[in-house]
Amino acid sequence: MPAASRSKTPEHVAIIMDGNGRWAQQRGLPRIEGHRRGVETVRTVTDAGRELGLRTLTLYAFSVENWSRPQDEVSALMGLLEFYLKKELNTFIKNRIRLRTIGRTAALPAGVQKALNHTIEATKEFTDYTLVLALNYGARTEVIDAARAYATAVAAGKENLNDDSWATFNRYLYTADLPDPDLIIRTSGEERLSNFMLMQGAYAELVFIPVLWPDFAKADLAAAIAEYGKRERRYGQTSAQLKTTDT
Repeated sequence: MPAASRSKTPEHVAIIMDGNGRWAQQRGLPRIEGHRRGVETVRTVTDAGRELGLRTLTLYAFSVENWSRPQDEVSALMGLLEFYLKKELNTFIKNRIRLRTIGRTAALPAGVQKALNHTIEATKEFTDYTLVLALNYGARTEVIDAARAYATAVAAGKENLNDDSWATFNRYLYTADLPDPDLIIRTSGEERLSNFMLMQGAYAELVFIPVLWPDFAKADLAAAIAEYGKRERRYGQTSAQLKTTDT
């Protein structure tokens, strides 16, 4: 478990990007127009996170449940993702942004996988700022995958079945090389986590914002970070203990 903290700046912010469809519907536009505008917001927020001093930014881009959406919408989303990756590659390199993914990315279309692998390889040496895209991601499927990998390791004699430490099991999650999120933000006014980083977010601060994702701006991210700065993160300790630690 992390030590109790009162840091004003989160190291890792994760965002559930929600509201693209409603944004489009409110304007009498097809849902895909909302997704196109949402891609522009991804660019804006990625830059904003770096400027605001974050080390890691995770964006919930496509969930395992999203496959159940209409096929034309899913196809359009995959096309937008591939386009985004190809267009942003030079920017990632120029700004030294490392790209990472979490999720069952092997199930994504071949073109998307190729663009992802190329960008990940081209940016793997960067260490100052990491953008993580959660793609074909679900916290429950992550636990299933981790449990399977852990059981395989136990069967191979690489792990001890009686080792019940979280640190050991954590090595088998998609995020093994990433810090847990300090702050999880959800846009659009919905107030649920929707199967997102349930293990990693056990002690994250939660901020729900009514702004639809296409309208989410640097100022909204800054406001959420400011709200985070007001929170007291105790990790099971008391406020009195924190005050003793600070003195």
